[in-house]
Amino acid sequence: MTQTDKQGGVLTAVEGGIGTIEFFHPSHNALPSDVLADLAQAIEAMGQNEAARVIVLKSGGDRTFCAGASFDELIAIEDFETGKRFFMGFARVINAMRKCPKFIIGRVQGKAVGGGVGVAAATDYCLATRYADVKLSELAIGIGPFVVGPAVERKIGTSAMTQLAVDATRWQRAHWAREKGLYAQVYDEADQLDSAVQALAEKLAASNPEAMRLLKRAFWEGTDHWDELLEERAARSGKLVLGQFTRQAIERFKQKAG
Repeated sequence: MTQTDKQGGVLTAVEGGIGTIEFFHPSHNALPSDVLADLAQAIEAMGQNEAARVIVLKSGGDRTFCAGASFDELIAIEDFETGKRFFMGFARVINAMRKCPKFIIGRVQGKAVGGGVGVAAATDYCLATRYADVKLSELAIGIGPFVVGPAVERKIGTSAMTQLAVDATRWQRAHWAREKGLYAQVYDEADQLDSAVQALAEKLAASNPEAMRLLKRAFWEGTDHWDELLEERAARSGKLVLGQFTRQAIERFKQKAG
């Protein structure tokens, strides 16, 4: 078990061949840089843990799955290197999920925003509730979903990705996300979601680890350049976050959220 501090962290456990990684934060499961770092490390470690044959990725609580980037941290960025380093946190999480030799099942109990959509998209098989609406809000605060974009576009295609990225203030329903391929199934309530996640995880934990490793590699074929791609995207976002338009937009969003 690891935990960054009382403001948020990451919990891990392994039982019956199923590794569980749970991230949490009191601000709607937002992802500040310390939680992002712990999450990437937890994914890498679980990928190497021989006791875990499949991984379930989830967030704490029963409402929002992930609110994405921390507005407090974004507004505090004052130079390019700090900005790039912050967005590299999302890049490292996505690349850790991509490189992990084990299937990652996503459990999405509620709304996903920005980076949260990217995390859901980077899972290998994602299950959700009807409350799990999605929104890529980055353009509305003057940035753009550059770092998470490749993962989202890979999962739902360019057309659906464009809808989310351009109409940045609009929520798309969970069933829309299922139709586009982000979610494999959508359930009415969280207990039904949990039963489905557990049943699938148990099946995979009993499957051939080598076959699953090779199959995952095949699923992610063509993404070997993502280390460089996502770093370039992080640099792009790191520059944009310093602009006056973006800083004013983030401040307005922060005040509205408060």
